[in-house]
Amino acid sequence: MLHKIGQLFVIKTKFEAFLVIYGLGTGAIERGVHYLQQYPGFGGWLLFSVCPIAVFMAGARILDSLDRQAED
Repeated sequence: MLHKIGQLFVIKTKFEAFLVIYGLGTGAIERGVHYLQQYPGFGGWLLFSVCPIAVFMAGARILDSLDRQAED
């Protein structure tokens, strides 16, 4: 039973990967907006710009792992 529940958290297709990446991106932009409100000026914009970059890196890793899994 625990194995079946664990399989719900495994990304198997690119569609699922894109849904996860979309969710991460939405959350990152929301966090960036909060950073702009808390830290007005250059510091807020710097923190805001770092949030989506982290999503790009994570998204690339997720898609790359799906491609490697398909090769194996």
